[in-house]
Amino acid sequence: MASPLLISEVAYPTQRAPLTSLYNTLWFSGSIVAAWSTFGTFRIANNWSWRIPSALQGLSSVIQLLFVWFIPESPRWLINRGRDEEAKAILAKYHSGGDLSHPLITFEYNEIKEALALETEAARVSWLDLFRTPGNRRRMRIIIGIGVFSQWSGNGLISYYLSKVLDGIGITSSKDQTLLNGILAIYNFIIAITASMSVEKVGRRPLFIISTAGMLVSYAIITAMSGTYERAPNNDVGRTLLAFVFIFNGFYAIAYTPLLVSYTVEILPFLIRAKGLAAMNFSVMGAIIFNQYTNPIALGKLKWKYYLIYTIWLVFELGYVWLWALETKGRSLEETAALFDGEDAVAELTHRTGHDIAAAGRDIKHSPSDSQEKVNEHIHREHAA
Repeated sequence: MASPLLISEVAYPTQRAPLTSLYNTLWFSGSIVAAWSTFGTFRIANNWSWRIPSALQGLSSVIQLLFVWFIPESPRWLINRGRDEEAKAILAKYHSGGDLSHPLITFEYNEIKEALALETEAARVSWLDLFRTPGNRRRMRIIIGIGVFSQWSGNGLISYYLSKVLDGIGITSSKDQTLLNGILAIYNFIIAITASMSVEKVGRRPLFIISTAGMLVSYAIITAMSGTYERAPNNDVGRTLLAFVFIFNGFYAIAYTPLLVSYTVEILPFLIRAKGLAAMNFSVMGAIIFNQYTNPIALGKLKWKYYLIYTIWLVFELGYVWLWALETKGRSLEETAALFDGEDAVAELTHRTGHDIAAAGRDIKHSPSDSQEKVNEHIHREHAA
């Protein structure tokens, strides 16, 4: 859970959204290994047919253990603990080539410090703080919503019970099913990577709306094709259904794969960021538990009619994200967090940050507005490059 928090803090401002989006997207790299190793080993007629895929999954943990010692500490955590110079050194290393006097480092440092000061003025952090203020309730409304939607959009039925879906359209051989599973994993990975790299250009809200609307249309067609195939099996209907399984997964991957974690992290203020991310993970796990115990039973009893429930639910999801998914493009983590607390919070943070930069004038020979202009110019130049 700490990984996306650290990525969002260490990433260069113009690269933050793509990098935090790529974090969750890289889940598909493991999915690809699992899918294709299973495709290669299902023919083995002994225990190594499952031992090899399991060992390959364990290899990733060994790689993590080797490289975890080189990970930097969170600048916000260091500042919150009074270790300001260490925080500045990390910011300078990753954002200005080691130049501690760069205006961008001064601006980021003061913005983080004032954001922490504003948050600690309110109260000490508890789980109740996630729902204590109107701003936090707005955050949790969308965070819990997208957490549940990430598993209740019908994707859980396709992802975890793809073999049953394929059985329903006459694709029953292990070879064909594992091959399709491997191809689907690569397809999802490509779509999610593309979406991650364009999140700052397109924006979060448009991606959520396009994704949910596309899933709704695709799932409605999957439902219709499933019912048609059950009444009168037909190869053309089966192929159409399979095509829309891929189309549905593509629409899912453009938002709920890259943005589930990155959007959650960027809309939360620092002091409740870890707890808010944990709450999102709880909502995801709760939805998964429901899927594991309900989907196989409901699919066995209702067959294609069970798809209708998810189609109706997707209508609700579309209305939900249309109403409450806010755009956060072009804002820092602190400015994004303040967005949910109203424009007064944004103005207060900006005022305090500018005041601190002015007070630090003995270290940087610029006025607050001049420093801000240089920061914006530097970021714009890096983004254009």
